[in-house]
Amino acid sequence: MRVIIIEDEKPAAERLKTLLMEYDPAVEVVACLESIEETVLYLKQHTHPDLLLLDIHLSDGHSFEIFKQITYNKPVIFTTAYDQYALDAFKIFSIDYILKPVSLESLAGAMNKLKSLSVSFSAVDLNRLLPAWQQSRYKKRFLGKVGQRLFFIDTDNIAFFQADNKIVYLVDREGNRYVVEHTMEKLEEQLDPEYYFRLNRRFIVHIEAIQQVKPYFNSRLKLAVKGAGQTEDMVISRERVAEFKMWAEA
Repeated sequence: MRVIIIEDEKPAAERLKTLLMEYDPAVEVVACLESIEETVLYLKQHTHPDLLLLDIHLSDGHSFEIFKQITYNKPVIFTTAYDQYALDAFKIFSIDYILKPVSLESLAGAMNKLKSLSVSFSAVDLNRLLPAWQQSRYKKRFLGKVGQRLFFIDTDNIAFFQADNKIVYLVDREGNRYVVEHTMEKLEEQLDPEYYFRLNRRFIVHIEAIQQVKPYFNSRLKLAVKGAGQTEDMVISRERVAEFKMWAEA
Protein backbone atom coordinates (compact mmCIF):
# COMPACT_ATOMS: atom_id res chain seq x y z
CA MET A 1 0.00 0.00 0.00
CA ARG A 2 1.33 3.43 -1.02
CA VAL A 3 0.58 6.20 1.50
CA ILE A 4 1.14 9.96 1.55
CA ILE A 5 1.34 11.72 4.94
CA ILE A 6 0.22 15.38 4.93
CA GLU A 7 1.19 17.02 8.21
CA ASP A 8 2.82 20.41 8.85
CA GLU A 9 4.41 19.38 12.17
CA LYS A 10 7.47 17.23 11.50
CA PRO A 11 7.40 15.34 14.84
CA ALA A 12 3.76 14.39 14.19
CA ALA A 13 4.60 13.30 10.63
CA GLU A 14 7.48 11.15 11.87
CA ARG A 15 5.24 9.59 14.52
CA LEU A 16 2.65 8.67 11.89
CA LYS A 17 5.34 7.14 9.72
CA THR A 18 6.63 5.10 12.65
CA LEU A 19 3.14 3.91 13.60
CA LEU A 20 2.45 2.85 10.01
CA MET A 21 5.64 0.78 9.99
CA GLU A 22 4.64 -0.83 13.29
CA TYR A 23 1.21 -1.63 11.90
CA ASP A 24 2.52 -3.09 8.63
CA PRO A 25 6.17 -2.91 7.48
CA ALA A 26 4.96 -3.43 3.90
CA VAL A 27 3.28 0.01 3.87
CA GLU A 28 5.25 2.42 1.67
CA VAL A 29 5.21 6.10 2.64
CA VAL A 30 5.92 7.71 -0.71
CA ALA A 31 5.90 11.33 0.49
CA CYS A 32 5.52 13.55 3.56
CA LEU A 33 3.99 16.90 2.60
CA GLU A 34 3.35 19.99 4.72
CA SER A 35 0.86 22.28 2.98
CA ILE A 36 -2.18 22.55 0.71
CA GLU A 37 -0.10 24.10 -2.07
CA GLU A 38 2.58 21.40 -1.90
CA THR A 39 -0.01 18.61 -1.84
CA VAL A 40 -2.03 19.92 -4.79
CA LEU A 41 1.15 20.30 -6.85
CA TYR A 42 2.35 16.80 -5.94
CA LEU A 43 -0.98 15.12 -6.73
CA LYS A 44 -1.18 16.89 -10.08
CA GLN A 45 2.28 15.67 -11.07
CA HIS A 46 2.37 12.13 -9.61
CA THR A 47 0.30 8.96 -9.58
CA HIS A 48 -2.17 9.12 -6.71
CA PRO A 49 -1.37 6.89 -3.70
CA ASP A 50 -3.68 4.26 -2.23
CA LEU A 51 -4.31 6.39 0.85
CA LEU A 52 -3.94 9.96 2.12
CA LEU A 53 -3.25 10.32 5.83
CA LEU A 54 -3.65 14.01 6.54
CA ASP A 55 -4.08 16.61 9.23
CA ILE A 56 -6.98 19.05 8.86
CA HIS A 57 -5.12 22.17 10.05
CA LEU A 58 -2.16 22.87 7.75
CA SER A 59 0.13 25.88 7.58
CA ASP A 60 -1.82 27.46 4.69
CA GLY A 61 -5.39 26.51 5.66
CA HIS A 62 -7.76 23.57 6.09
CA SER A 63 -6.86 20.46 4.10
CA PHE A 64 -10.43 20.32 2.70
CA GLU A 65 -9.21 22.96 0.23
CA ILE A 66 -7.07 20.29 -1.44
CA PHE A 67 -10.17 18.50 -2.70
CA LYS A 68 -11.58 21.69 -4.19
CA GLN A 69 -8.54 21.94 -6.43
CA ILE A 70 -8.05 18.34 -7.53
CA THR A 71 -10.14 15.25 -8.18
CA TYR A 72 -9.03 12.55 -5.77
CA ASN A 73 -10.90 9.23 -5.83
CA LYS A 74 -8.97 7.27 -3.23
CA PRO A 75 -9.52 6.74 0.53
CA VAL A 76 -8.58 9.37 3.12
CA ILE A 77 -7.89 9.15 6.85
CA PHE A 78 -8.00 12.49 8.70
CA THR A 79 -6.02 13.27 11.86
CA THR A 80 -6.76 16.35 13.94
CA ALA A 81 -6.78 17.79 17.42
CA TYR A 82 -10.35 19.05 16.88
CA ASP A 83 -13.61 17.13 16.62
CA GLN A 84 -15.82 19.79 14.97
CA TYR A 85 -14.75 18.88 11.43
CA ALA A 86 -16.04 15.30 11.41
CA LEU A 87 -19.08 16.10 9.25
CA ASP A 88 -16.98 17.91 6.65
CA ALA A 89 -14.48 15.05 6.64
CA PHE A 90 -17.07 12.45 5.75
CA LYS A 91 -18.26 14.48 2.76
CA ILE A 92 -14.98 13.34 1.23
CA PHE A 93 -14.26 9.61 0.81
CA SER A 94 -13.03 9.44 4.40
CA ILE A 95 -12.36 6.07 6.00
CA ASP A 96 -11.83 7.43 9.51
CA TYR A 97 -11.35 10.56 11.61
CA ILE A 98 -8.66 10.14 14.28
CA LEU A 99 -8.23 12.62 17.11
CA LYS A 100 -4.67 13.49 18.12
CA PRO A 101 -2.51 12.26 19.68
CA VAL A 102 -2.71 9.34 17.25
CA SER A 103 -2.16 5.97 18.90
CA LEU A 104 -1.20 2.69 17.29
CA GLU A 105 -4.59 1.31 18.33
CA SER A 106 -6.59 4.11 16.66
CA LEU A 107 -4.47 4.01 13.50
CA ALA A 108 -4.72 0.22 13.30
CA GLY A 109 -8.49 0.46 13.64
CA ALA A 110 -8.68 2.86 10.70
CA MET A 111 -6.33 0.76 8.57
CA ASN A 112 -8.28 -2.42 9.35
CA LYS A 113 -11.48 -0.65 8.32
CA LEU A 114 -9.83 0.24 5.00
CA LYS A 115 -8.80 -3.38 4.47
CA SER A 116 -12.33 -4.57 5.16
CA LEU A 117 -13.75 -2.13 2.62
CA SER A 118 -11.14 -3.17 0.07
CA VAL A 119 -12.29 -6.77 0.40
CA SER A 120 -15.95 -5.81 0.06
CA PHE A 121 -15.42 -3.61 -3.02
CA SER A 122 -13.01 -4.41 -5.80
CA ALA A 123 -10.87 -1.62 -7.25
CA VAL A 124 -12.99 -1.69 -10.40
CA ASP A 125 -16.18 -1.27 -8.39
CA LEU A 126 -14.75 1.71 -6.51
CA ASN A 127 -13.64 3.40 -9.71
CA ARG A 128 -17.17 3.09 -11.04
CA LEU A 129 -18.97 4.08 -7.88
CA LEU A 130 -16.91 7.00 -6.61
CA PRO A 131 -17.46 9.46 -9.50
CA ALA A 132 -21.21 8.86 -9.33
CA TRP A 133 -21.15 9.24 -5.55
CA GLN A 134 -19.19 12.48 -5.77
CA GLN A 135 -21.51 13.87 -8.42
CA SER A 136 -24.57 13.04 -6.30
CA ARG A 137 -23.21 15.21 -3.46
CA TYR A 138 -23.88 18.36 -5.46
CA LYS A 139 -27.23 19.99 -6.17
CA LYS A 140 -28.72 19.60 -9.63
CA ARG A 141 -31.30 22.38 -9.29
CA PHE A 142 -32.34 25.22 -7.01
CA LEU A 143 -35.67 26.69 -5.99
CA GLY A 144 -35.67 30.41 -6.75
CA LYS A 145 -38.19 33.03 -5.67
CA VAL A 146 -39.50 36.09 -7.51
CA GLY A 147 -42.09 37.88 -5.38
CA GLN A 148 -44.44 35.12 -4.22
CA ARG A 149 -43.69 32.84 -7.18
CA LEU A 150 -41.26 29.91 -7.03
CA PHE A 151 -39.20 28.57 -9.95
CA PHE A 152 -36.97 25.55 -10.50
CA ILE A 153 -33.57 26.45 -12.00
CA ASP A 154 -31.23 23.71 -13.23
CA THR A 155 -27.59 24.20 -12.29
CA ASP A 156 -26.67 23.98 -16.00
CA ASN A 157 -28.51 27.25 -16.58
CA ILE A 158 -26.96 29.20 -13.69
CA ALA A 159 -24.54 32.01 -14.53
CA PHE A 160 -23.63 33.13 -11.02
CA PHE A 161 -24.73 33.70 -7.43
CA GLN A 162 -24.52 37.14 -5.85
CA ALA A 163 -24.70 38.18 -2.20
CA ASP A 164 -26.18 41.63 -1.56
CA ASN A 165 -27.02 42.89 1.95
CA LYS A 166 -27.56 39.39 3.38
CA ILE A 167 -29.76 38.38 0.42
CA VAL A 168 -28.38 35.84 -2.04
CA TYR A 169 -29.49 35.97 -5.66
CA LEU A 170 -29.26 33.29 -8.33
CA VAL A 171 -28.82 34.77 -11.81
CA ASP A 172 -29.39 32.56 -14.84
CA ARG A 173 -27.69 32.95 -18.20
CA GLU A 174 -30.55 35.05 -19.56
CA GLY A 175 -30.12 37.54 -16.73
CA ASN A 176 -33.18 36.50 -14.69
CA ARG A 177 -32.68 37.01 -10.95
CA TYR A 178 -34.11 34.84 -8.19
CA VAL A 179 -33.79 34.95 -4.42
CA VAL A 180 -32.44 31.71 -2.95
CA GLU A 181 -32.46 30.76 0.72
CA HIS A 182 -28.81 29.74 0.98
CA THR A 183 -25.71 31.45 2.32
CA MET A 184 -22.65 31.76 0.10
CA GLU A 185 -20.79 29.40 2.43
CA LYS A 186 -23.53 26.77 2.09
CA LEU A 187 -23.55 27.19 -1.69
CA GLU A 188 -19.83 26.43 -1.82
CA GLU A 189 -20.59 23.04 -0.26
CA GLN A 190 -23.54 22.36 -2.58
CA LEU A 191 -21.94 23.33 -5.90
CA ASP A 192 -19.55 21.18 -7.90
CA PRO A 193 -16.09 22.87 -7.61
CA GLU A 194 -15.20 21.58 -11.07
CA TYR A 195 -17.66 24.11 -12.52
CA TYR A 196 -18.12 26.79 -9.85
CA PHE A 197 -15.57 29.20 -8.37
CA ARG A 198 -16.00 31.75 -5.60
CA LEU A 199 -14.46 34.96 -6.91
CA ASN A 200 -14.80 36.91 -3.66
CA ARG A 201 -17.23 37.26 -0.75
CA ARG A 202 -20.05 38.41 -3.11
CA PHE A 203 -19.84 36.20 -6.21
CA ILE A 204 -19.76 32.51 -7.16
CA VAL A 205 -19.59 31.96 -10.93
CA HIS A 206 -20.14 29.03 -13.32
CA ILE A 207 -17.19 28.45 -15.65
CA GLU A 208 -19.39 28.20 -18.77
CA ALA A 209 -20.92 31.60 -18.04
CA ILE A 210 -17.56 33.37 -18.15
CA GLN A 211 -17.25 35.24 -21.45
CA GLN A 212 -14.01 37.14 -20.91
CA VAL A 213 -11.21 37.55 -18.37
CA LYS A 214 -8.99 40.61 -18.47
CA PRO A 215 -6.34 42.24 -16.26
CA TYR A 216 -7.53 44.74 -13.67
CA PHE A 217 -5.91 47.16 -11.24
CA ASN A 218 -3.43 45.92 -8.61
CA SER A 219 -2.75 42.54 -10.31
CA ARG A 220 -6.41 41.53 -10.10
CA LEU A 221 -8.66 40.04 -12.79
CA LYS A 222 -12.05 41.25 -14.00
CA LEU A 223 -14.65 38.93 -15.54
CA ALA A 224 -17.41 39.48 -18.07
CA VAL A 225 -20.16 36.98 -17.26
CA LYS A 226 -23.43 36.03 -18.97
CA GLY A 227 -26.45 37.52 -17.21
CA ALA A 228 -24.46 40.19 -15.38
CA GLY A 229 -25.49 43.85 -15.59
CA GLN A 230 -23.06 46.68 -16.25
CA THR A 231 -23.08 47.68 -12.58
CA GLU A 232 -21.91 44.26 -11.38
CA ASP A 233 -18.11 44.29 -11.29
CA MET A 234 -16.84 40.74 -10.89
CA VAL A 235 -13.28 41.18 -9.71
CA ILE A 236 -10.97 38.44 -8.45
CA SER A 237 -8.76 39.60 -5.60
CA ARG A 238 -5.00 39.43 -6.08
CA GLU A 239 -4.76 36.68 -3.45
CA ARG A 240 -7.16 34.42 -5.43
CA VAL A 241 -5.78 34.99 -8.95
CA ALA A 242 -3.35 32.05 -8.85
CA GLU A 243 -6.06 29.70 -7.53
CA PHE A 244 -8.48 30.90 -10.21
CA LYS A 245 -5.96 30.24 -13.00
CA MET A 246 -5.30 26.76 -11.62
CA TRP A 247 -9.07 26.06 -11.48
CA ALA A 248 -9.65 27.41 -15.00
CA GLU A 249 -6.94 25.18 -16.48
CA ALA A 250 -7.96 21.98 -14.65
